[in-house]
Amino acid sequence: MADCSLGCSSVLMMQLLFSLMIIMIFLLVCSFSANINSASHFNIPRLGSIRRTSQLYESQTSSSTTTSSFSSNPEDFKTFYYNQTLDHFNYRPDCYSTFQQKYVINSKYWGGPNSNAPIFAFLGAEEPLDSDLFSIGFLSDNAPQFQALQVYIEHRYYGKSIPFGSREEAFRNASTLGYFNSAQAIADYADVLLHLKKNLSAENSPIIVVGGSYGGMLAAWFRLKYPHIVLGSLASSAPILYFDGISPRFGYYSIVTKDFKETSESCYRTIRKSWAKIDRVASRPHGLSTLGKRFNTCSQLNTSLELKDYLDSIYTEAAQYNEPQRYPLRVLCSAVDGESVGTDTLGRIYAGVVAYMGHRSCYDMNEFKNTTDETNQGWSWQTCSEIVMPIGHGSGKDSMFPSAPFNLNHFINECKSLYGVLPRPHWVTTYYGGHDLKRILHRFASNIIFSNGLKDPYSSGGVLENISESVVAISTANGSHCLDIMMAKPSDPQWLVMQRNTEVKIVQRWLSKYYADLLAIN
Repeated sequence: MADCSLGCSSVLMMQLLFSLMIIMIFLLVCSFSANINSASHFNIPRLGSIRRTSQLYESQTSSSTTTSSFSSNPEDFKTFYYNQTLDHFNYRPDCYSTFQQKYVINSKYWGGPNSNAPIFAFLGAEEPLDSDLFSIGFLSDNAPQFQALQVYIEHRYYGKSIPFGSREEAFRNASTLGYFNSAQAIADYADVLLHLKKNLSAENSPIIVVGGSYGGMLAAWFRLKYPHIVLGSLASSAPILYFDGISPRFGYYSIVTKDFKETSESCYRTIRKSWAKIDRVASRPHGLSTLGKRFNTCSQLNTSLELKDYLDSIYTEAAQYNEPQRYPLRVLCSAVDGESVGTDTLGRIYAGVVAYMGHRSCYDMNEFKNTTDETNQGWSWQTCSEIVMPIGHGSGKDSMFPSAPFNLNHFINECKSLYGVLPRPHWVTTYYGGHDLKRILHRFASNIIFSNGLKDPYSSGGVLENISESVVAISTANGSHCLDIMMAKPSDPQWLVMQRNTEVKIVQRWLSKYYADLLAIN
């Protein structure tokens, strides 16, 4: 009995210890997940082919859908799900798990496999695919003349294309997020496109891929990594050189400053001196409360940095997406300059906020960093793993912003606290290249269009010079982010029409050569 009692006690003790361990692990996981969802993130301007600010985004989509073939003929767009492999690069049993990846097809204008008609594929980026169907026009605008099949593929971990059964599970920790990177994404696209060609008996239909912003980087990298699958790529506003110290450290914010200065010298000066004014008010007794009232914030400010980050995001977004007709940067500066004589600096800045964001009951300082937004959640992981873009404010006398250079050590520490992993700032250039790009790509790359608008701050990390006869750079002095692949409108300026026409002619040359080669082989 004594032995039995001792044995039973030992078993009970072991069960108790095991239970405590389970509880501790559970608490750690919950704490980790909470950090992912609630920790404040560094202020790196978002990529994305369309802007995210709610009012302007809704306005943009509502106007574009009036001319969009998707809205007028929704029956032409068919949604499918591909049984996608979780991990393309390992052979462990768990890597063979699959998830449902969304893609959409419009075959209205397709000439069919017998004529080897082309396939135009849009590579989804850091957002649900649905928003791209309403805004991306390069495929639908040009499909009729090329008799092209239109394909839109959603990026893994966004929209409906979620591994592990649910968003909560997929974003639980770094282990489940570890399959979330660009190499896996372009391997997904390769799988889907090969599956489509086989199912449609379209083995000889050439594929042209299109992407904007981060998606533009994917389009360029896809052609470099999978030239046997894709004939050519249109990479719009793709800052593939904003890595590993290749582009100027302060290039992004230098162009934002230049854009504002060219729009209105007085607006530029007002913004430049507003940062010190904000700090001065914040330093006074009840100063943060005063600032909250002046800017009608939805909640009490904890630091002046919250307000400054919010304003920073407005200015960068206005410059990045300063498309014709709307010209949000001009709208913002007209409000700043248009206040009555005697209005102080902060009053003018607030007028700019109202003009840009619209009249609201209050202004949410976390709108640009909403941690419940799936794009912000996903992009936070991507920038903390491989998409490490060292964007910071310069300290030059002409900068519109206070000095805030990118601090890699701070960045690493913050990512480690968020996810428990360290960023890999050199991986993009290791895997895809970037250094000595002109010399290296001249030797082996072909059929890539790098398009940029020079008023887009991200053009500072773009390819702006021709690399070879078929790896070309097309830039417009007045263009903004991804403008060339947006839906064409009758009111588009002539320079934009010409840019698109040039891109179409290049694609036509690629296809003509492909068909000539195919005929010669056959």
